Amino acid sequence: MTPMAETEETTAPGGARRAVVGRLSWGLADQAASSVSNFAVGVYVARSLGLAAFGVFSLAWVTYGVVLSVSRGLATDPLVVRFSGVPQASWRTAVARSAGTSLAVGAAIGAACLAAGLALGGGVGPAFACLGVMLPGLLVQDAWRYAFFAAGTGRKAFVNDLVWGLALVPALVMAARVDTVAAFVLAWGGSATVAAAYGSFQSGIRPRVGEARLWLREQRDLGYRYLAENVGVSGASQLRAYGLGAIVGVSAVGVVRGAELLLGPFMALLMGLSLVTVAEAARVLRRAPDRLRGFCLLLGGGQAVAALLWGAALLLMPDRIGELALGDVWSSASALIVPITLGVAGAGLGTGAAAGLRALAAARRGLRCQLFASTCYVVGGLGGAAAAGTAGSAWGVAAATACGSVMWWLHLRSALREHHHSIREVRTP
Repeated sequence: MTPMAETEETTAPGGARRAVVGRLSWGLADQAASSVSNFAVGVYVARSLGLAAFGVFSLAWVTYGVVLSVSRGLATDPLVVRFSGVPQASWRTAVARSAGTSLAVGAAIGAACLAAGLALGGGVGPAFACLGVMLPGLLVQDAWRYAFFAAGTGRKAFVNDLVWGLALVPALVMAARVDTVAAFVLAWGGSATVAAAYGSFQSGIRPRVGEARLWLREQRDLGYRYLAENVGVSGASQLRAYGLGAIVGVSAVGVVRGAELLLGPFMALLMGLSLVTVAEAARVLRRAPDRLRGFCLLLGGGQAVAALLWGAALLLMPDRIGELALGDVWSSASALIVPITLGVAGAGLGTGAAAGLRALAAARRGLRCQLFASTCYVVGGLGGAAAAGTAGSAWGVAAATACGSVMWWLHLRSALREHHHSIREVRTP
C-alpha cells in the first residue's frame, strides 16, 4: 500500500476495516521477527555466559533502550504523527530527514558511549564500547521500520527485520566462539547494521544527516516533548536497573531481564501493535473522531487481557522447559512471573490511552503522564528493592504501572473533551 492508498480505502467501510487489520497484522509479524532476534540474543547470553555476565549485557541493553527512545522522540515519533498516509513525495522527504536525524543521534551518543566504555574497562567497559560502535546502525534500522509503517507498507518492515534475523544467525555462532559479552553486542548490532543498509535499498532513500537540524527545527513542537516523554520511560528503566544492581547486585538485573524474556512473545505483541497504533489512531481521528475513545479502550484492554493470559500460561509451564530456555537464570526469574505479568498488563492498558494522546498531538499532556508514570516506576522499583530485594522491586513496578495507567486514561478523557469542544467552536457560525 502506498501513502496515497488511504484515500481509496475510505470509500468503503469494509475496505477500511480490512486495511486496518492488514496493517496491524504486518505490525505483529514485524515485531515477531524483531523479538525472535532479541530473544535469541538474550537466551544465548544467559545460557552461555551465566547470570553475572547476563546482568552486564542487560545493562548495555537498557542503555540502548534509552538511546533508542531519544532517536524515536526526535525523529520517528513526529514522522508517524504527521506523515502517516500523506502523499509519497512528502513522505520521502520527511523520511530522509527523519532517518538522517536517527543516524546523527546514533553517531553522537555512540561516540560518547565508546569513550565511556574505554574509560571504564573491566567487565562492563568493553560491552559499552562495542555498543557505542553499533548504535548508528541500530537506530537507522529502527527508523526504517517506523517509516514503512507510516507509509502503510508494514510488509517492508517485516522483511527488513527478517534480514536482521538471518544476518544474526552466523553472527551469533561467531560470538559464541569468542564467548564474551562484547562479542554478543557486536553480533547483535552488526546484524542490525546489515538490515539498516538493506532498508535504504528497500526505500530508495538515503538518510540526510545534513538536514537533521532542519528536521529538528520543523518538528520542535512535538519532537522535544516526545523526547522527554520517551526518555522518561527508558530513563526510568535504566535508573531502576542501575539502582537494582547497586542495592541488590548485578545478578539481580539479570534475574529481572530473564523474567522479562519469559514474557517475550507477549512483548512482541505489545511492541508490534505500538508500531502501528499511533498511525491507526491518527487515521481514526481524521475519519471518525467519536470512535477514537473506543479504539483506544479496545487496544489497551486487549493488551492487558493478553498479558494476563500469557502470565497464567507461564505459571503452568514445567520447570524443565524454563531451564532449557534460560539455564541457571530460570530458577530465580520464574519467581517473578506474577508481579512482572501484572506490570506488563498495567503498561498495556496505558498504551491504549497513550496512542490516543499521540494521535491528538497532545504532547504536553503525554509528557505530564509519562513523567508521572516514570517517577512512580523509579520510586516503586527502587523502594521495593530496598524493602524486599529483587521480588520487592518487581512488585513495586507492578503497582507503579497501575498508577501510571490511571493517569494516562484521565488525561485522554480530558484531551478528547477539549478536541470535541474545539470542533464545535469551528462548526458554530
